[in-house]
Amino acid sequence: MSITVAEGKVNVTQIVTWLQEKTAFKTLSAEVLSAIAPLLEERTVEANETLIKAETQPLGLYILKEGKLESQISPNLAHKRPPKLSQNLSLLPGSLINLESLILKQPTRETVITKSNCQIWFIDHQRMRALITKYPEITETLSQQLYKYPDLTEELAILSSRLNFEQERTNVLRPYLVTKAKCGIIGRSRYAVRLRKQIQEASETQESVLISGEPSSGKDNAAALIHFGSSQRREPMIKVDCSRLQGSGEELFGEANGKIGLLEALGKGTFVLNNVQKLDENLRGAIGQLLKDGTFTPVTSSGESPPPTKTCQARIILISEKAVPELNSLVPRTIKIPPLRTRKADLEDHLKYYVSVICRSKGLPQPQVTQEAIRELQGYDFPNNLTELENCIRRAIVELPEGQPLTEENIWPSNNEKKRLRLNLLNKFPRLRQFVRSAWWPDRLKYWLVLPTFAIIVAVLFVGPQNRAENFGLNLFWAWWWPGVLISFPLIGRLWCAACPFMVYGEIAQKVSLWLFPRKLKRWPRKSAERWGGWFLFGLFALILLWEEVWNLQDTAYLSGYLLLVITAGAVIFSVIFERRFWCRYLCPIGGMTGMFGKLSMIEVRAQQGTCSAECTTGQCVKGSSGEGDTQATNGCSLCSHPAQLQDNRDCVMCMNCIKVCPNSSGEVNLRLPGIDLWTTHKPKFYEVALLLLLLDLVFLHRLPELESLLGVNWHLEQFWTHSAIAVTVLSLPALIPLLAQGTMRLVYYLKTKLNPETSFPQPAPFLEAAYGYLPLVLGANIAHYLDLGLGEAGRLFPVMFATFGGSGESLPIMVTHPAVINFLQGGILFLVSVLSVLLTQKILNRSFWSLLPQHLAILGLTVGFWQLIV
Repeated sequence: MSITVAEGKVNVTQIVTWLQEKTAFKTLSAEVLSAIAPLLEERTVEANETLIKAETQPLGLYILKEGKLESQISPNLAHKRPPKLSQNLSLLPGSLINLESLILKQPTRETVITKSNCQIWFIDHQRMRALITKYPEITETLSQQLYKYPDLTEELAILSSRLNFEQERTNVLRPYLVTKAKCGIIGRSRYAVRLRKQIQEASETQESVLISGEPSSGKDNAAALIHFGSSQRREPMIKVDCSRLQGSGEELFGEANGKIGLLEALGKGTFVLNNVQKLDENLRGAIGQLLKDGTFTPVTSSGESPPPTKTCQARIILISEKAVPELNSLVPRTIKIPPLRTRKADLEDHLKYYVSVICRSKGLPQPQVTQEAIRELQGYDFPNNLTELENCIRRAIVELPEGQPLTEENIWPSNNEKKRLRLNLLNKFPRLRQFVRSAWWPDRLKYWLVLPTFAIIVAVLFVGPQNRAENFGLNLFWAWWWPGVLISFPLIGRLWCAACPFMVYGEIAQKVSLWLFPRKLKRWPRKSAERWGGWFLFGLFALILLWEEVWNLQDTAYLSGYLLLVITAGAVIFSVIFERRFWCRYLCPIGGMTGMFGKLSMIEVRAQQGTCSAECTTGQCVKGSSGEGDTQATNGCSLCSHPAQLQDNRDCVMCMNCIKVCPNSSGEVNLRLPGIDLWTTHKPKFYEVALLLLLLDLVFLHRLPELESLLGVNWHLEQFWTHSAIAVTVLSLPALIPLLAQGTMRLVYYLKTKLNPETSFPQPAPFLEAAYGYLPLVLGANIAHYLDLGLGEAGRLFPVMFATFGGSGESLPIMVTHPAVINFLQGGILFLVSVLSVLLTQKILNRSFWSLLPQHLAILGLTVGFWQLIV
């Protein structure tokens, strides 16, 4: 048969008008006609073609638009037509063909042949049956169409009865209908392959099936796949929640002399009982009978005699989260849906599927998915299975800037560990919320105070006296700022980064360059930056430490000025090239140190995951806001982090932009147990451990004279190359002590397994995790080292300021701590942080004390070494 499908834009209004004027659909409401019109597909059929063959399944509804058709009734039905009525009927434009078969779900009654070239509207059977189900008034049209043939009284009565039953049946089934499966079984793991096989085997029979599994694991979708993959796919499928069923059973079994029940209305379809574990006790016996012999008894009123049992033609599928022994034993086939946490290999396929579906529904381009995002999901167990995964991805896509890849920073499954032992200071102190949402934090602080102060200090370093006793710039840098920043980490973390002077000039350079050369800044090369950025800042920090030691930067003003300018130059260059604060996130050596020590802070900026998940539709905390409503105009998070997905304080500079733009008040400034992330949500980084060990060696590096005295040697540090070689050596060797402790633990484990091969011993934890236990010791040792400057020289600021400008400040007040007090404080700090490091190591690794004894002895040995050099 030759059929041509016409292409072009459908004019719904014109088609609705045509249907009202030319067809029997004129009795339908405008709402129904407007639903039918967009589905009509225009076709051209040449003359003398068989459009429909009698006694076949209808392909869909045909409406004759132009031309002439002839209808020939099937010979098996011809005897029912009165003799005076011709067996061949001519059909005119506006005729509805196959409507009866589609409504009654029967084979076609007539063969239809084109007598001329015809223009035909067509709707396929699936869409038409969906319309018939949704709009029962369509069935009334068939009755009106049959009245055109008054001699078909008997047939009309039969069909009217059928139509009435179909309409009643449709009304009963409509609230429970399942029209399609959501998707196939996604994944390539052995679990997915086995599940596909089980579903296929179940669809090839009409046996009852029990589908069990955890909540939201896809049990209902598996039931739909069984039905729509079976030979009964054209029959209806309904799903009933057992927790909502009446104990009498009227809804299921119907009334003896009244309304039909779901089982009778369903016919040969598929009946799904969801949440069987919540089935009323009074119904379990009746359901058991249904599973056992396929019969049920309609409900009667009290005093009536029991009606005869009826036979159920439908397939029964049970869905359960828990075992129901009295029913489970009656089901011949069982399918167990594995939870998502056991199918980690399928997460990548699930992720890409949901990304495709969600982006298509929102009309968005599909983002690239990074391997880091997949690994982030694979590290989470998803207690709410597929529903939680879909919500997680939907939220990530909403918040993702267009064109950006989907990374691990956009995907943040819920984690209750993040809410433990927290107090939201914004709720406790409302004025604090007002301050962080004001223009003072941090913009006015940066541009009104930090910007000019930094410029003045750098200028003084270059033009003023070159020693610390006469240059207040050196005093502020080494005796105030550096010890102050170290002491601040346990209290406020990276707070000073919000007003960092280096990035103040970086932001200014970024704005000026965009004004002079309008363009779009480059997006971050995240993959390369994550891989190499940490090692870049590690190398740069090591060079700075050697420069500081060998050239005596602490007492050479212009070299200290160059150091500040080098870091500022990095911030300016990368701010001109990349958007936001790329330098701060990946490359700044000071930022790397503050990000690591900030993990110990008792303050954090986070967001309420539940609020973000349920109410956020814009992701303004990451993308930024134009300042509509109660939000403020910002560019979003400076480091492109979402406050609800942070694993620790490393990637938050506490700029509070997320709090300024959130319309749902989800942002929090929490008081917490210091360092709690390290044993809950923390993810170790190789470069961070390397930087940690470098800062451990720093104390030994800056105490070379004391080390000489302790060892009783003379290294001739006045010679440049000798000093350089000794500095490189000392900047490497102390880090071997924790590594030797780790090696000792592995050796002990090896010897135990060799001596007792039948006994199972726990393996030592990876050093990548164990190294973070040294974090309090490293920070405390650095504080103790710089305490001489902080308490011994910082109080001489006023005399030094006068000396900078050539005056004498001998009469000005000073505040200098006695050396004995400084030594006491240094010793106290070292003792405290050694204890904290032992406790933190225990907490992170969660092992017995004796199994971690080598690491604890290493902490003790390093503490003794620091004590000898500092106190």
